[in-house]
Amino acid sequence: MILADKITQLRKKAGMSQEELADRIGVSRQAVSKWEGSLAVPDINKIIALSEVFGVSTDFLLKDSAEMPPDAPGEAADAESTGREDSPLHPVSLETANLFLQNNEQNALFIAIGVMLCIISSVVLILTESLAGIIFLLLCIGIGVMIFVSRGLKSEEFKFLEKEPLDTAYGVEGMVRERQKNYSGTYIREMTVGIGLCVISCLPLLILSGIMGEAWETVGVALLLAFVGVGVFLIVKTSIIRSGYQVLLEEGNYTRKAKQTSRQIGGIYWSAVTAAYLLISFLTGRWDMTWIIWPVAGVVYGIL
Repeated sequence: MILADKITQLRKKAGMSQEELADRIGVSRQAVSKWEGSLAVPDINKIIALSEVFGVSTDFLLKDSAEMPPDAPGEAADAESTGREDSPLHPVSLETANLFLQNNEQNALFIAIGVMLCIISSVVLILTESLAGIIFLLLCIGIGVMIFVSRGLKSEEFKFLEKEPLDTAYGVEGMVRERQKNYSGTYIREMTVGIGLCVISCLPLLILSGIMGEAWETVGVALLLAFVGVGVFLIVKTSIIRSGYQVLLEEGNYTRKAKQTSRQIGGIYWSAVTAAYLLISFLTGRWDMTWIIWPVAGVVYGIL
């Protein structure tokens, strides 16, 4: 067994991601990836560091004739250090990874639309204060909730990717990292514009009420919600797409340690925000004030 295969198997038996192993031996994740792909060979100091992390001898790592022991010390050591027993790794094929990313991109678009509908749902009610406004509000909320539920059900088969340690097949990580790299510019652009729209959303209200008078205040609030709706749409969409790459790479909020206390944000977060918005608005009747919930929720979601 060659060194690259030994590093890969020992790392996975120890329940570590490439990023975690890189941190422990003081190199970049890219260096570990090259070692495991036989694109580079660690120097002698790194060989010694690897032997200490995995609890094996340097001879075992360097000699191709040495076979992997049935129960490598690194596995027990990691289980003890993390305070848990090692969980079985779930295999992820290239086909599964592609299907997940395709489903995740669809989720991003539809969930973002659902959130935007919830945000702009009160626009007609604010402008007209009529039955038509209430009907429009209920329709938007209803459609949004249906989107959240349907996308959640369609994603059920991929839930294990967010909760369990993964054993990705050859080629999966390279494919995901390439797509992540290509998307990074779009993520930065859409996140920046989305947060910017939430921040400046109050300008129409200030300008119209200040220049045109209080009669235009409701129009300003409606425009404010439109700004926030578009901004949050961009934030939610780009955040979900980015999180899909992190799921497969077990990075960010989806490292193996984070999965022990994993939390689902997406639909649950926006459903809770919508419920709070409607409850507070109906109880107080201050639709002209409760809009502040949306820009705050949008910025918080972007941070999360």
